[in-house]
Amino acid sequence: MSKEHSADDIIKSHVFWAMGGGLIPVPLFDIAAVTAIQMDMLRELADLYEADFSKATGKRFVSALTGSTFARLGASLFKVVPGVGTVLGGVSMSVMSGASTYAVGQVAKSAFGSENSLGGIDLDWAKAEYEKAFDKGKEFVSRAEKSGSKATY
Repeated sequence: MSKEHSADDIIKSHVFWAMGGGLIPVPLFDIAAVTAIQMDMLRELADLYEADFSKATGKRFVSALTGSTFARLGASLFKVVPGVGTVLGGVSMSVMSGASTYAVGQVAKSAFGSENSLGGIDLDWAKAEYEKAFDKGKEFVSRAEKSGSKATY
């Protein structure tokens, strides 16, 4: 199995975990869970590529890419509205969490493949790549919701 295929498998499994994390009904715990899932994905990708990785660099990388968490925070906090807020907030958080994890994974895969580290990459490039990958991530999550774990890139 090629490194790229193995990386795609790592990303895909973490997208599904992140989608589940987005469904956690307790506001802010969902964001913490998704962040932990993304950090685990970065560690696994770094191991695969035999790249330098530290928790601090991973956190900076994720924060730089995902930017402000106002949209995620809004979806998370919407869950405090009983009934419909919990359902709608959970669904939107699940989609956003999966798409974001997909995008973070794709940018990390590129960075590890070329730079062998997350610390030295051009953040402007990384943010632009994240935005493109986020849109693809939403499509991937949509296909995944329809077909289950059979969704492909």
